[in-house]
Amino acid sequence: MIKNVVLIGFMGTGKSSSGRMIANQLGFKFVDMDKAIEQKWGMTIPQMFEQHGEAFFREKEKEMCREVANRKSVVISTGGGTVKDPENVAILKRTGKIVCLSASVDAILERTSTPGQRPLLDAYEDRRQGIIELLEQRKDMYAQADYTLDTTDMSPLQVSRDVIAYMKRR
Repeated sequence: MIKNVVLIGFMGTGKSSSGRMIANQLGFKFVDMDKAIEQKWGMTIPQMFEQHGEAFFREKEKEMCREVANRKSVVISTGGGTVKDPENVAILKRTGKIVCLSASVDAILERTSTPGQRPLLDAYEDRRQGIIELLEQRKDMYAQADYTLDTTDMSPLQVSRDVIAYMKRR
């Protein structure tokens, strides 16, 4: 039986688009953790940070990790910082396989180019340099994955087929 699929990786690597496709092909539910957190607590993540601070958000994120990890037959798209917390990684690994989607700096730059959509990148004067710095900071987090797939030259359909083939081999 295929376990839950947990997608981690940098913004613009295809977690949401590929995740929905993987879920559809497997007959699983798709959960975007950031959107689920916003729905459950009735405010956007930027509002949580602004009104209650990062610690409040990280607490809600851990609660959501526990909640989604207890479900069966789900594809979970995590937020960028979810795997910073080793406890979150342990929770998600109990019932799922962690798949890291990666892409080249240029592919990420192209896929995240719309201003106002990616506040973390908007903070950088040089967006490309911001991507390079953030990827470097997060490389150890992403190395915790059970499987890593470079999506640079792949469509969401190709990504979903590759991830499903990996899951079936496990």
